Amino acid sequence: MSNSLPPQGYGASPQQPAPHVPPTGYAPAPGTASAPQYNGAPQYGGAPQFGSAFQPPQKSFLVTWLLSLIIGVLGADRFYLGKIGTGIAKLLTVGGFGIWWLVDLIITLTGNQTDKQRRPLAGYDQHKKVAWIVSAIWVVLSMVFGAINGAATAGRVTDAAPGVTQPVAVEEETEAEPVNAVPEATDEAAPEEEPVEEPAGAGDWASDTFGTFEPLTQEGSGDTLIELPASAGFVTASHNGSANFIVQVLDANNESTGELLVNTIGAYSGQTAFGLNAFGAGARLQVTADGAWSLTIAPLADVPELAPSGSGDGVFLYAGDAGALAITHDGQGNFIVMEHSDSMFSMGLLVNEIGSYSGTVPLSAGPSVVTVMADGAWTLSQQ
Repeated sequence: MSNSLPPQGYGASPQQPAPHVPPTGYAPAPGTASAPQYNGAPQYGGAPQFGSAFQPPQKSFLVTWLLSLIIGVLGADRFYLGKIGTGIAKLLTVGGFGIWWLVDLIITLTGNQTDKQRRPLAGYDQHKKVAWIVSAIWVVLSMVFGAINGAATAGRVTDAAPGVTQPVAVEEETEAEPVNAVPEATDEAAPEEEPVEEPAGAGDWASDTFGTFEPLTQEGSGDTLIELPASAGFVTASHNGSANFIVQVLDANNESTGELLVNTIGAYSGQTAFGLNAFGAGARLQVTADGAWSLTIAPLADVPELAPSGSGDGVFLYAGDAGALAITHDGQGNFIVMEHSDSMFSMGLLVNEIGSYSGTVPLSAGPSVVTVMADGAWTLSQQ
């Protein structure tokens, strides 16, 4: 009976042999797989690796297109894409007076619109066909409604035009009465001539289209609020301070209607219109000033006729035919000339430049309201 001890390296119990670990530094026996190398504590993988920054999901093409088509003039599409700065600029300029709205819509329809991270919009290939068809229908309907409104305007102009003069009946010559004949006395007085009715002009059109009210004048100093009549009109403003002078239109909830009438620094004198291209009904004016100011609010029917020259901001009525308008400006700031009619889809942006300008632009037939925003002298010459 053998009493030999088990070799060192094995457990006390023969049923649980210790794992065989080849000595370090020796190669495995020929024909056997390489044994794993143990170098101390087992190595575990590190924490899962994530991207350097969280990327939000792509913006939807369908949502961007609908916002651009329906309320793009408010900058809603750019706000949705995260482009807050240009969205505010688009809102304050009413979609760049319509031009910016159209450009953004075309960029979206062609698939070139991107979000703030310059990523393409999701779903363009699936919805682009429907978007193009609906946009085309929208444009066609806009043209139809514009033609209807234009025909209605033309009908009013025709009614307001001078009537056809009726031929005056020439009395037949009668025998001459004797020179010394005394005319017979008669009790009947000679009929009075009826006054000739003057043709309706741009003032009558403005009164019928935009309403009228009694002009009002207020003077003051510093910031204030001034209640507006329930009608479109124009404001003649002056300011003799040295800091910001701002006049903007607020609605009944004291929210902006998008009409920034005056925004300048220092002294000011000019005329601006309200109620023509607003997002809502104006209820009051908010005046921000550091000096004395004077405001006169009057109906558009009191606006003067289109002037051939002037300086600074101005509002005018035009009742002529369609033609060409030669325009110049020698200022350094914004120079904007617009023609407003009662057509639903009229966006008569004639000039939108910065600094000096000289050019000729098409002028639509009146009656209409022409507004000028300028910081220098200008001329408007009909060709």
